[in-house]
Amino acid sequence: MTRRSTSISKRAAVVTATAALALGTVGTVAATAGTKDGSGMPSKAQIAGLFDQWNRTLQTGDPEKVADLYAKDAVLLPTVSNKVRTDHAGIVDYFEHFLQNKPVGKKIQTIVNVLDRNSAIDTGVYEFTLTDPDTGAKSTVEARYTYEYEKRGGKWLIVNHHSSKMPEG
Repeated sequence: MTRRSTSISKRAAVVTATAALALGTVGTVAATAGTKDGSGMPSKAQIAGLFDQWNRTLQTGDPEKVADLYAKDAVLLPTVSNKVRTDHAGIVDYFEHFLQNKPVGKKIQTIVNVLDRNSAIDTGVYEFTLTDPDTGAKSTVEARYTYEYEKRGGKWLIVNHHSSKMPEG
């Protein structure tokens, strides 16, 4: 074997080993991304279930716990307030007032779009049963919603939440 053919053989071995290592790393990352199929993509059911987590957190009555489900740079366009909330303190403020009505949400229609391994959108129609804190009278508010989620630091967070009462007739 000549000196030149030895050098070419060594380079080919290095390239082959590097490619194998890269493919192995990609396969390992995909397999450990948190889904059963190994693709790393969340299921539509998993994303739809994030609302259930949010709704259960409402039941705690703790506005800080609810706000912790939102990213630090989240935007909240809330159902029963005209004020846009763009930081943690603003989101807490909204839920301090909203939670006084003991809201219980229920989805009527949901459409989930999984965008990639770390982002998804859940949009549709939901209704809230609210209880007047003074009289105990119950009312129902039907609204359109959009939740935009991102997976940050291994946790799904709401980055954009828009909710608005259904328009009249």
